Amino acid sequence: MKITPLDIEHREFKKALQGYAREEVDQFLDEIVASLEVEIEERGRLETEVADLRERIAHFKAIEETLQSTLVLAQRTADEVKAAAHKETDLIKDRAKMEVEGELLGVRRQIDDAKSELARMRDQIETVKHDLRSFLTRHLALVDDPKIQKNSAPAAS
Repeated sequence: MKITPLDIEHREFKKALQGYAREEVDQFLDEIVASLEVEIEERGRLETEVADLRERIAHFKAIEETLQSTLVLAQRTADEVKAAAHKETDLIKDRAKMEVEGELLGVRRQIDDAKSELARMRDQIETVKHDLRSFLTRHLALVDDPKIQKNSAPAAS
């Protein structure tokens, strides 16, 4: 059974012939009551403080869980951003490679076209040389032809 300061204060004892001095007992009981009241107040204050501390601990645990979740989310996001950046880099490299290959193909076509044009020009030069040789050979033959020399000789007087 729990004894309260009020129980002690109202407690009555039987009187005996050779009992304790009533005033000392009353005074001691008053001291016990005062001490218990102080202890009860202190206990109440401590229980309130414990409840407050438990509430704060719960609050900090909630904050800790939130921070851990945020940290995990931030790490996941960082990993996703990193992966996306790698993909973007790969796409840029592939696109640049394709553009370079396209430009290289265009330059090769230009080179092939230039080679074809050069071959055509060489063929034309050879044709012109051949035609010029034929022309000169025919005219040389005409110049050397004795019939033409007679007809074109001036009349002797």
